[in-house]
Amino acid sequence: MTKNYDVSIWNELSGIAFKQYFVDADGVSTRIVEAGEGEPLIMLHGIGGHIEAYARNIKELSKHFRVIVLDMLGHGYTGKPDYPYTLNEYSNHLLAVLKALQIEQAHLSGESLGGWMSAWFASKHPEYVKSLLLNTPGNITGNRDVMKKLKDSTLKAVLEANNETVRTRLEFLFYDTNFVTKELVESRYTIYTQPEFKEAIHNIVVLQDWEVRQHFTWVPEWTEKITAPTLILMSDHDPTATIEDAEYLKTLIPNSQLLIVKDAGHWPQWEKPEEFNEIQIQFAKGLNTVNQ
Repeated sequence: MTKNYDVSIWNELSGIAFKQYFVDADGVSTRIVEAGEGEPLIMLHGIGGHIEAYARNIKELSKHFRVIVLDMLGHGYTGKPDYPYTLNEYSNHLLAVLKALQIEQAHLSGESLGGWMSAWFASKHPEYVKSLLLNTPGNITGNRDVMKKLKDSTLKAVLEANNETVRTRLEFLFYDTNFVTKELVESRYTIYTQPEFKEAIHNIVVLQDWEVRQHFTWVPEWTEKITAPTLILMSDHDPTATIEDAEYLKTLIPNSQLLIVKDAGHWPQWEKPEEFNEIQIQFAKGLNTVNQ
């Protein structure tokens, strides 16, 4: 396979008008990158992630939507209040962002934790959600081994931050680890070495502890409250969940579809950007069956 491994975040964003800014979301300074016009498309990264996870998608998607990518609560360069971040806190933060931006309804697209939280938000605030794309929504069945590996590697990457630990954490996300560029490692290293991040990371990883996670597992009691058209986007080499897990999730969410992206890991939006972008556009614009 011929691939361009010289992916540059800046080059991916070049040639379009975009802005980075901060909003006050109920007292939490929140970093946002925005581009394009039209219906709002909110994009949410995974645990320990940040805006740059969507660098390969903003340009194309901004031709069709008002793309808004944010650093979630406690992540990236967003504020890091000192309390455990569960789906309730992430959901409240997203609601505060929408209100700060005066957005009454949006398409939500979340990867890993971002997908899990987007679904939770859609069950609590269905009136705000026009469509829901769950991108490798992350350890669907709460596999304890996956939880431990993710928690340990995330803590190590922050508390013992260096090129090797950060790269190892990023490589976990990829099927083809050649996509883990020096720039991507440096971007995450810079975020992880913020002085306040060493404290925040303990609040970030709480959902990898079963005592906390058990209150937010995928169950019909809340998934059945999701009313937005939903697309579950799974990859065939996701290290956190299987295609069978995704098929199970499909049975839990009304009006949901399932698509599989081949030859990708936990970040199909980065490894397969053209395919991901087309799926996102087709689904959010059509709110209909997506052809694979």
